[in-house]
Amino acid sequence: MSKKIYLLISFFFIEGVIHNLGHPVTPALVRGMNISDYMFGVFFAMMSLGMMIGAPIWGIIGDRGKKKTAILIGLGVYSVGQFFFAYSGNAVLMVIFRFISGLGVAAPLTLLTSEMIESSEKTIRTRNLAYIGASTTLGTAIGYWLGGFISTNNTFKSFLGTADLRVVFLIQALLNLFYVFFILMTFKDVQRTKSLTSNPSIFTSLKSITKIDSSLLLFFLSLFFITLGNTNLNKYIDVYFDGLGYNPQQLGTFVMVTGFVSLATSIFLVPLFAKAKKQLTLISLIQILSASIVFFVFRANQFILFVYTIYMIYIVFKTIYQPLEQNYISMHASEGKFGSIMGLRHSFVSLGMFVGPLIGGLLYAIKPLWLFDFSAITFLIGVGLLGVVFILQKKKNFQKEDPLN
Repeated sequence: MSKKIYLLISFFFIEGVIHNLGHPVTPALVRGMNISDYMFGVFFAMMSLGMMIGAPIWGIIGDRGKKKTAILIGLGVYSVGQFFFAYSGNAVLMVIFRFISGLGVAAPLTLLTSEMIESSEKTIRTRNLAYIGASTTLGTAIGYWLGGFISTNNTFKSFLGTADLRVVFLIQALLNLFYVFFILMTFKDVQRTKSLTSNPSIFTSLKSITKIDSSLLLFFLSLFFITLGNTNLNKYIDVYFDGLGYNPQQLGTFVMVTGFVSLATSIFLVPLFAKAKKQLTLISLIQILSASIVFFVFRANQFILFVYTIYMIYIVFKTIYQPLEQNYISMHASEGKFGSIMGLRHSFVSLGMFVGPLIGGLLYAIKPLWLFDFSAITFLIGVGLLGVVFILQKKKNFQKEDPLN
């Protein structure tokens, strides 16, 4: 791999660590402020709403040759949002600043992914996407563990003052500024070949990306439902652990284990699955098996045993799925438009992350098992939409082979 690829992988790892320091303490922070558990989902949903709105805009800006500037501004906005989320002391203001955090973080998520796609040859694109997915997951796992550790370890509580959980978010915001400096010093915008036509306005570009192929639109809708289910699993397993009496460090340890499982999957399994010719069939099978696992694990009497064993198979499937869907989407982007198409992708992902916790919060408040069952059902809805995509592609291929039909 080139130095550029290694650098991009390091960006995703660092971002995963820093941007997840606050997650294991958020349920306890919210509860300590006498705010309803339902608001935990609202806070996450508002961040996702910011990402949904920001992603296509940042993507278009990136395609116009200003990736580095957009990334730096976005990360700066994220630091401001995270700091005031913790220190505003008011649920309404916390919602607003969570939205601002999402608006900012959409920049690096969108533009670093598109940079990886543009910097990778088609034959190894899926592998490289798997590596950034794994580095993000590993960074997330370590970030969760560190956030839980520094908020529960007596030495760090005394030294850093993290008995006040807001300090964890202050540390996160400051470390994120160091990350900004690292990108400033190491990331270089690459001037790629563009068409001779003048750059359209951002509004024209936003309008143009809505005119996408029907099969790709249905794939995006499938991505929305699958993301919705994954998001509810990822976020409400935090609350579930907390409700069962486990502390932030124990939650962080569990997430760190998932990170290592994801890393091993990306290195050893994803390159093998990337060679499969029937990608849509493979993605569908992954989601069907994932739904079955979720239905089973959260009904098991020995939850902690099954979440460290059977649930890890779901983590493997989830790790395999992401680079496959990203590569599928990238194949529908024209040269110089990878930022725009990945921005659109992140919008559908963020929409799932927005809608998921809002519905999930209501279901969890009624009965936690309903939330996890609902997540499994959304996987199956995603599979149904992929079936329609498969039919449309078959029809399109048949028309190409027999244009007189």
